[in-house]
Amino acid sequence: MIYDYSTEDTQLAHLTNFSASSRRAEGVATYFDALRTPQNVQQLLGPVQGGLRMVEQKMKTVETSLFAPLADAFVELIGSGGKRLRPALALLTAQLLPSTNGEDRQRKLVSLSAAVEMLHTATLVHDDVIDGALLRRGAPTLNATWGQGQTVLAGDYMFARAAYFSAETENVRVINLFSETLKIIVDGELRQLYARNEYDQERENYYQRIYAKTASLFSAATESAAVLYGLRESQIQQLKEFGYHFGMAFQIVDDVLDFTSDENTLGKPAGSDLRQGTLTLPFFYYLRSHPQPQSVINRLVSAREEAENGDEQRLYQEVRQVVHNIRQSDAIDAARDEAIDFLDRAAFNLVDFPDSRAKESLLGLCAFVVQRTS
Repeated sequence: MIYDYSTEDTQLAHLTNFSASSRRAEGVATYFDALRTPQNVQQLLGPVQGGLRMVEQKMKTVETSLFAPLADAFVELIGSGGKRLRPALALLTAQLLPSTNGEDRQRKLVSLSAAVEMLHTATLVHDDVIDGALLRRGAPTLNATWGQGQTVLAGDYMFARAAYFSAETENVRVINLFSETLKIIVDGELRQLYARNEYDQERENYYQRIYAKTASLFSAATESAAVLYGLRESQIQQLKEFGYHFGMAFQIVDDVLDFTSDENTLGKPAGSDLRQGTLTLPFFYYLRSHPQPQSVINRLVSAREEAENGDEQRLYQEVRQVVHNIRQSDAIDAARDEAIDFLDRAAFNLVDFPDSRAKESLLGLCAFVVQRTS
C-alpha cells in the first residue's frame, strides 16, 4: 500500500483525520513522553534480546558445502549488521497480545525475523554494487574487496537464504507477502536508478521510492508477525500500517542525516545521495522555498555533465554548496517534521492494543527514530 502525501490537499485531509482522533492520545502517552526523553535502543529491545540472539545465530548458519570465500564473507557481513530493527519489530509485534507461545510458533517467528533481516542485508549488498560504494558504516564493503560479479552473486545467495527462511514459517500468506515485498523492493530500486539526476521530478516519486526501498520491508515484518500469530484482520491491518509509517519516518530521517551529519558519523560524505543524483525530501523542500529553483537545477545539471566528461570537481563543489544552503534553510526542519508526523501515525496505530512492555518498546522506538544521529 502506498499512501499519497504528495499534495497539500491530501496532507491536509490526513492531518484533519489525525487530529480528530487525538482524543485517544492517552492510549499512546508513552510515545509523547518518549519524544521528550533520550531513548536507549538497547533497553527498548530488552524484551526481545533472546529472540534477536536466536535470529543472529540462525542467520550466521551456513552449509558446510558452501564455497569457502563466500561462507567467510557471508558470516562477516551478517556480523557487521546494525541494530536489527526489522526483526526486532517482528519479535515485538508477536508480544503485543497474550498468546500461547509454543516452541513451534517461536521457531517460525525466528525464521520470519531472520528472513526479513537477510532480505535487508541482501539489498544492501546489491546497493553497494549499484552505487559503487566502497564503505558502509565506515567499514569496507564486500564490493571493495570482491569484483562486482562476485558481489552480486553473494547478494543473490543472501536472497535465496531469505526465501528459504520465509518458507520455514510454513505459512502461505507470509510466504506470499515475502515474495510480494521482494518484488516491491526491486521495482523501487529500478525506479530510483531511472530517476537519477532528474532534478525536476515530482516529489510524489520520492514517497513511492522510499516506500519501496524501506517502508515496505518494515511493514512486511510487522504484518507477517501478526499473521503468524493469528491476530484479527483489523489488528493485522493496524500493524501493517504501523510498519509502513515507522519505515517512512525511518527513511526520511536517514535522508535528513545525509545532509546534517558528517563523514565520521555516517561513514560517507554529507550529500552523498545528491552527488549520486538521488533526490530526497530535504532537497525537495529546499527547491520549493528557493526564489529561483531552476537556477539550482541548471547548476547541478551542468556540473553533472562535466562529471560525466571526467571532471568531477565542479559537481563536488556544487553539492557542497547545496548541502550548506540546505543546512541554513528551513528544509531540514520541514523534513524532520514530516518524519514526526509519520511517527505520530505509527503511534496511533497501536492505540487499541493493551499496555505491555512490547508496546512500550515499539512506542519508544518511534521516538528513537527521530532522535537518532546515525
